Amino acid sequence: MDIRPIQDGDEVALADLWRRCELVRPWNDPTSDIAFARTTPQSEIFVGKRQGDIIASVMCGNDGHRGWVYYLAVSPDEQGEQLGRAMMTKAEEWLRALGVPKLELLIRDTNAKVVKFYEALGYKTEPVIVMSRWLKEPSESPDG
Repeated sequence: MDIRPIQDGDEVALADLWRRCELVRPWNDPTSDIAFARTTPQSEIFVGKRQGDIIASVMCGNDGHRGWVYYLAVSPDEQGEQLGRAMMTKAEEWLRALGVPKLELLIRDTNAKVVKFYEALGYKTEPVIVMSRWLKEPSESPDG
């Protein structure tokens, strides 16, 4: 797998990958998320390609205090090949090069499989509570 930053023309295939990996919710427009991430040097989207197809991705960003990872995805047909680990390594390297001291990520509490994946990479559960407030109402309610 070759890993590189997203390029023009990758957006449709990337959004499709995120949908196949069940990362998208009704209130998340992947096309808007991709466009927004590409507007600032504080974020980057990396794609993993094999034989011309996008089979993996990771979006990372720096808020000036910590690094964050979103949309880590590996095509369901390609999972189990250490590709997720390779994508996380790329995100960590990018953030480390910016001088970011700590990387954080959010996992839905129902996703035990993903928790185990990150634990195997050395990530720890933090004693925090995540709170949020919509600044722009989503097109569909996150509560269903």
